[in-house]
Amino acid sequence: MERILIIGANGQIGSELVTALADKHGADNVIASDIGADNVYGAKRYTRVDVLDKDAVARLVADENITQVYQLAALLSATGEKAPLKAWTLNMDGLLNILEIARERGEAGKPLKVFWPSSIAAFGPNTPSDAPQYAIMDPTSIYGISKLAGERLCEYYHAKYGVDVRSIRYPGIISFKSPPGGGTTDYAIAIFHAALRGEVYECFLGPETTLPMIYMPDAIRATVELMEAPAEQVGIRSSYNVAGVSFNPRELAAAIAAKLPSFRIDYKPDSRQQIADSWPKSLDDARATADWGWKAAIGVDAMVTDMLANVDVGLGKAA
Repeated sequence: MERILIIGANGQIGSELVTALADKHGADNVIASDIGADNVYGAKRYTRVDVLDKDAVARLVADENITQVYQLAALLSATGEKAPLKAWTLNMDGLLNILEIARERGEAGKPLKVFWPSSIAAFGPNTPSDAPQYAIMDPTSIYGISKLAGERLCEYYHAKYGVDVRSIRYPGIISFKSPPGGGTTDYAIAIFHAALRGEVYECFLGPETTLPMIYMPDAIRATVELMEAPAEQVGIRSSYNVAGVSFNPRELAAAIAAKLPSFRIDYKPDSRQQIADSWPKSLDDARATADWGWKAAIGVDAMVTDMLANVDVGLGKAA
């Protein structure tokens, strides 16, 4: 029986991963946690914990006989640029704490499987526009730098200590259950909020800025499938490329306008444009397909239809 701890459960991925894992393993076996006291998404079991407090996390893991940890707590790209030292500390020390706990548990004969998310932000301006699994990686944001360093740490802890750590380089993730946050790809969420409020959307990226994206159900499925794959099939311990769909703001706006003809978009690129320009336009995920059978299922039209049907504009005004 798996006993699962999700750290950063009030974030975009965590909010939906809690539900998916509770459905699979039972709600009593999934503990959601975050730094705040509020159980934002109504998990059956929720506790407040700071991933930077290693001793507190280690106690929780031991007391609850945790077998899997999903370490999702992080500061994202645009938010991290406003507080780079804070971003580095949270993103790096949080991961190191979990890897160290996993090392210690493994040495005590109580193995702990770890999931940690990387990102397309780990790539940079010299990465090919269709990023292969192994590529030049020269990130330009503190978030991307921390993700690249984190990938190396994951591979190191697996090679040196045998920690069963697994990771995905997520594209931009689109979801209707949480509001747009501090990510460079979050225009693809904010745009739906504006459209459903009848507002002209002011996009912080230019119209031709093509980026790789993935719809949340596919992202969650990829995560669960990777964690369920037999260890011998997980040939990459840094982070797997996982692709969904690629599009730009103009194309997404056109898909929305096809269903909401009154929708309009304006463009006012800001500092996030420079970050986006350093990222690839698509991801080659052939290794994920070959190793553990990954394949995206949801295209742009299906995503747009589902988003327009489900976005809650009450989540707050889009950024």
